[in-house]
Amino acid sequence: MKKSMNKSPRRSQRDYSLAFKLQVVQQVEKGELTYKKAQKHYGIQGRSTVLVWLRKHGTLDWTLPKQYTLDNDRELTPEQRIKQLEAALKDEQDRNLIYKTMFDILQKEHGIALPKKVFTQTIQRLKAKGIVSLSKACRLFGMSRQGYYQKQQRIEKRLQELRQVKADVIKERIHLPRLGTRKLYYRLSKQIRSKGIKIGRDALFDFLRSEHMLIKPKHSYHKTTNSKHWLHKYPNLLKGRKAATRPNEVWVSDITYIDTKTETAYLSLVTDAYSRKIVGYHLHPSLHTDGVAAAMQMAVKQEQISAPLIHHSDRGLQYCSAQYQQLLAKHHITPSMTDGYNCYQNALAERINGIIKNEFLVVKAEDSQQAAAMIADAIELYNCRRPHLALNYQTPQLVHQQKILAGINQQGLSLNH
Repeated sequence: MKKSMNKSPRRSQRDYSLAFKLQVVQQVEKGELTYKKAQKHYGIQGRSTVLVWLRKHGTLDWTLPKQYTLDNDRELTPEQRIKQLEAALKDEQDRNLIYKTMFDILQKEHGIALPKKVFTQTIQRLKAKGIVSLSKACRLFGMSRQGYYQKQQRIEKRLQELRQVKADVIKERIHLPRLGTRKLYYRLSKQIRSKGIKIGRDALFDFLRSEHMLIKPKHSYHKTTNSKHWLHKYPNLLKGRKAATRPNEVWVSDITYIDTKTETAYLSLVTDAYSRKIVGYHLHPSLHTDGVAAAMQMAVKQEQISAPLIHHSDRGLQYCSAQYQQLLAKHHITPSMTDGYNCYQNALAERINGIIKNEFLVVKAEDSQQAAAMIADAIELYNCRRPHLALNYQTPQLVHQQKILAGINQQGLSLNH
């Protein structure tokens, strides 16, 4: 009965995003994990699930078994074996001397005592190998056998708790591969506490660091804005203005590059400044205005604009073009642009670009078609699953929808009165 309760829920291929599959394939092909270890590390169900991903998305040939050479398996003569053992013994003696000297320096010069956790783990390993007895080890280090066993029980209990925490983190990162630790703690804290496990935010940081699961930031730059043109540039209407108080009051737009293995494409995003929801997007092969306009057309199609709306962007050629400005005028949207070349005046749009690229598009797509599928997954996860710090750890879709519904209800009450 207990075994069935701990059994993880059945997952299908739809539960794994394309970006996650490509990330696992990349790790296996780089040699960081075997495909079996990858399945165990990420809790992927199915005996050959990762192998199927490798055959479908990998760059290596996974249809044939590896051929092994026997050059390193030849038998040594007794004389060669003795020399090999003597050299290994000398290396081991030198290594032990270095370790002992390091330990003495830490104790005498830096005042760092031998941690009990490390001691118990060391004795456990040596005891299992039959190298040293527990009684002798405890006598040498001034610890009672009872104290050792009590400490061992506490460590084992904690390790079991942390294994559950790690499983929850891996499950969450299947959908959000580069979700930071603060947001992970917010999403998982109630779930972890319901299991009777106590772990704070800093302790979660320490644990993920020890498991090499912290997210390292990425930095890159690629110019997509051409502001040196003769077209009319509109004033910055957001300068000195208070933050947006409702959805569809201010939209911010920007373009970012998306590198694939075969080409460079460009992603246009339209984001609601109040809820941080991406309301329109389009991946296009060039910096032509058509691709940027397609993102705006998607936004006005899925959002109901019933109040004044400002569209804020940089001074790029695409946004200043007659085609784009005619589209804004058609839907009664007021244009606003940054002053000069100050990218911080469109910081929100830049930030959303970074989130999509650095947290979701973790591996390079084969081509623009695969990149488009990954972007569609990424934006759905960003809008509906990823908690946003500026929204008090709520999702953009939830904030956007709640505020719109509240406005509709308030309008209905005012009409009734």
